[in-house]
Amino acid sequence: MHSDKQLRIGLFGFGVVGEGLYKVLQQTPSLKANIEKVCIKNADKKRNAPASLFTTDRNELLFNENINVIVEVIDDANAAFEIVTTALKNGKSVVSSSKKMIAEHLPELLHLQQETDLPFLYESSACASIPVIRNLEEYYDNDLLHSIKAIVNGSTNFILTKIIEENLSFTEALLLAQQLGFAESNPKLDVEGFDAVNKWTILLNHAYGIVEHPSNILFNGIQNIQLSDAVVAKERHYEIKLVAQAKKLHDGKVAAFVLPQFVKQEDHLAFVKNEYNGVVIESGFADKQFFYGKGAGSFPTASAVLSDIAALRYDYQYEYKKLYFHEPHVLSNDYYLKVYVSFEDKKYIPKDEFEWIEEWHAGEGRNYLVGVIHISAITGKAWWRDNNTSLILLPEPIIENVEIVKLKKRSLELAGVL
Repeated sequence: MHSDKQLRIGLFGFGVVGEGLYKVLQQTPSLKANIEKVCIKNADKKRNAPASLFTTDRNELLFNENINVIVEVIDDANAAFEIVTTALKNGKSVVSSSKKMIAEHLPELLHLQQETDLPFLYESSACASIPVIRNLEEYYDNDLLHSIKAIVNGSTNFILTKIIEENLSFTEALLLAQQLGFAESNPKLDVEGFDAVNKWTILLNHAYGIVEHPSNILFNGIQNIQLSDAVVAKERHYEIKLVAQAKKLHDGKVAAFVLPQFVKQEDHLAFVKNEYNGVVIESGFADKQFFYGKGAGSFPTASAVLSDIAALRYDYQYEYKKLYFHEPHVLSNDYYLKVYVSFEDKKYIPKDEFEWIEEWHAGEGRNYLVGVIHISAITGKAWWRDNNTSLILLPEPIIENVEIVKLKKRSLELAGVL
């Protein structure tokens, strides 16, 4: 254990997280970690730190032999990938918060870690202040992990909370989120689910050893959620959440997606409001465990970066146990989902694709149905995203092939057909 190891940090980025980290490190001398140099894009900007600390030349950090840790908290995924790969090749440990970069370059980054045998830690890239990566990595054995479901994007959760609790329209709620700094000026990445699926890509690797590009994971955001959907949710005592979910099926494959979902009020995730994140992990012996915390903001993210920096004093690195010591799982494309779909014109709804439809409501303007559909009728298809159509999963949405036969028979019996 090298707990007396002195960490000399080269920091990329001095925005809310970078500055937050700088302040926190000044207040925690016991960590034996100090920032030697900070690389920034704009040299003219006024900053709350000595001018001598800053440079616009990345090589002053990456090729500085005195610096043994690179911490990267920038927005540009391409630049982040170059920084991380160069740092690892130059023998430096790396801490990163760039979820998009990690999600899109997972195979290369895994290969580089094996090649260099250096720590590359990124707890802050998923769920900010919640230590979910390290828990999945250290605590849950692959064979015992039944399912994991989570709210991983604070901006969309904030917007949904306002729609459900304060009857704001989507546009009003988004504007409020931007004013409070929870949503970017370009909110597409949050609102349309891109940020959430990047985080989910990272967590699927630590949970199940799945290495997939985010574009291969079924996802959508909350851009199509209507006030009428919120009314239906309330009538049924549900919340609406953007839920990232993964569940091990009977055949050993994993169903995984990020989609809006009706959540029962007694569900742990119903308790997660505004900009908070929550993760529910279900395993063989531990039953359900619930992690809850702030998913965005300067200090919550800086706290996760800080925990990674602290772990470097002990040369901690991810072992990727599910990937290297077990048979890695693969994504399933053969299961059914219970869905609620609201729409303006039924001509856009492929009724024949549904196994069965339990409810059909024609109203003024908006109509909706509740039914069961095979995953293949959604994957790669556009009907459920286009023409103002809104698709929301029901609670416990996954139905496996073994269950479908029983349920079909039961529904026919109830309908008096059998």
